Amino acid sequence: MPFTVTMPKLSPTMEEGTIAKWHKKVGDLVKSGDVLVEVATDKATVEYNALDQGYLRKILIPDGGAAVVNQPIAIFTEKANESLEGYQPEGVQPTQTAPKKEEGSVKHEAVAAPSNTAVSRAAASMAMQQPAFAPEPPLEKYEFEFPMEASRGRKPASPLAKKLAKEKGLDLSSVKGTGPGGRVTSQDLDLAQPDQTVSFGHRETPTLPPGTFEEVALSPMRKVIAQRLQQAKSFIPHIYVRQEIDAGPLFEAREQLKNGNVKVTFNDFVIRACALALREEPNANSGFDSTKQAIILFKTIDISIAVTVEGGLITPIIRHADYKNLGEISVEVKELATRAKLGKLKPEEYKGGSFTISNLGMFGVTDFAAIINPPQSCILAIGGIEECPRVKNGALVVGKRMNLVLSADHRVVDGAEAAKFIKTVQKYLENPTLLLV
Repeated sequence: MPFTVTMPKLSPTMEEGTIAKWHKKVGDLVKSGDVLVEVATDKATVEYNALDQGYLRKILIPDGGAAVVNQPIAIFTEKANESLEGYQPEGVQPTQTAPKKEEGSVKHEAVAAPSNTAVSRAAASMAMQQPAFAPEPPLEKYEFEFPMEASRGRKPASPLAKKLAKEKGLDLSSVKGTGPGGRVTSQDLDLAQPDQTVSFGHRETPTLPPGTFEEVALSPMRKVIAQRLQQAKSFIPHIYVRQEIDAGPLFEAREQLKNGNVKVTFNDFVIRACALALREEPNANSGFDSTKQAIILFKTIDISIAVTVEGGLITPIIRHADYKNLGEISVEVKELATRAKLGKLKPEEYKGGSFTISNLGMFGVTDFAAIINPPQSCILAIGGIEECPRVKNGALVVGKRMNLVLSADHRVVDGAEAAKFIKTVQKYLENPTLLLV
């Protein structure tokens, strides 16, 4: 008899998945344990194995299509030629589908999502909290003008005056016309000033009318990121504590290790420093349970590292970070980051964590304030290392600095506790030999 395969829930926060690739085609015999399909979730692309043996008779969600959890994605039968007549797939049916894109649509129209994409509860929740996008129609007949050219063209002048002004390099707008209606005549040019307009040679002109846009559907990962960060920023009272770090000693320690053929990153130092600082200031190693209205005191130090991947970001975790030396942290971070970008992390490698580090130093930013990763209570944002003037032994010298910004949940961490933590991190980073023992 026919039976249905539905979209599986492959991560704790997954509400919707996208079919990355079907490994079987219609008519194939699928055995229990065979890889049936690859599903792109909010965290990674995961292979899903068939639970029961049967013949794949109909694919309901093709490659690139999306479905909510428990929505039918395929129909199987126990026998190869069994009839599907009258069979209704069992499972959650999509509440709404996106319209198909009409042929001949212009650039400014929205790019429609696949027709079988269901509107997730996360998207619906966000729509309730934020006004819908209602753009004005593009100005199809708009004619572009450069401000300088437009201002020169508005001055009434006789044809001869325009010709002479162009030949002599005079500015028509600098003289008052004595002709009819204030028109500038050739006699008025004696009082005209030189044209000071600077020309930069050939310039580009826009080809699209103002207001042109396109919409791109959110990926499963981006939908969850949008939902979680909006909730975090809306409901968590953030407090921010900034601290400038003298990065000179840190830079020297890294160079010395490099000369000894030990390659570590500045981020590895920061992870090690945070792990030791969390031991000394355990209040920062905490979270908040919004359901029970209770503070979570984590007993282990598990540091989440924000890693940029295609379509969003993910936070692989360095478990028991305070028990690992700098070299072990460096190797583990590289390995986790590589598999994160390939979408091959296991759920236990990104689920949980007690503290998060987000580093944008490689982009050269001075500093930034990160949004807390709930239910954790703290996230540390790392800026780039910059050269700056410093006073050393009474003399002005060129030094190096790095800015840290701690975002803390004020329901859990008070300002004094946040300050103690970030000052402890400063102590370790400005004395990096402490991180080597």
